[in-house]
Amino acid sequence: MAFAQQIGIDLGTANVLVYVKGKGIVLNEPSAVALSTKDGRVKAVGRSAYDMLGRTPETIEVIKPMSNGVIADYQVTEAMMRHFIGKARGRYFNITRPEVMISIPAGVTSVERRAVRRAALEAKARVVHLIREPLAAALGANLPIADSSGNMVIDIGGGTTEVAIISLYGIVVASSIRVGGNKLDEAITAYIKRKYNLMIG
Repeated sequence: MAFAQQIGIDLGTANVLVYVKGKGIVLNEPSAVALSTKDGRVKAVGRSAYDMLGRTPETIEVIKPMSNGVIADYQVTEAMMRHFIGKARGRYFNITRPEVMISIPAGVTSVERRAVRRAALEAKARVVHLIREPLAAALGANLPIADSSGNMVIDIGGGTTEVAIISLYGIVVASSIRVGGNKLDEAITAYIKRKYNLMIG
């Protein structure tokens, strides 16, 4: 299938970015899914689901299926990926199955890697490749990763912060902490509540 689409997905805790070869980044939406509490059906995905946060009736629940850079809810992540892949592919959705590359944190376990791969395959990907986020960031920044000199990458995401030294096309050493932009948001929210007695989203 030489004509199969090639799609890149940055499956983040806060946002999902989808890249289609030849088109560039076609989607940048929050990692959120709105579900019916009665039957579990998907009501909204991405931006439309995120906008429901704090405003839903008891019949709808908004879930963020990614936690600290890894899958917290497998079935919801699969539904989210299926939606984003279908939206990115448009009219080609039912013709061919795409080749997908997904960036993952450097510190994920083998179980977490299998969960990401399986979710993508269940979302109708034909082939799934995984690349560690610091290496993807270095490639995107055009760092000289082929050289024997070390290149440091610091990747601060919504749920994780990773630091890696890259040399000779590989990660020499990496460290990942499951703290990122979401914790900064929570700290600001807590401060506003404590200082002004005002709860903000």
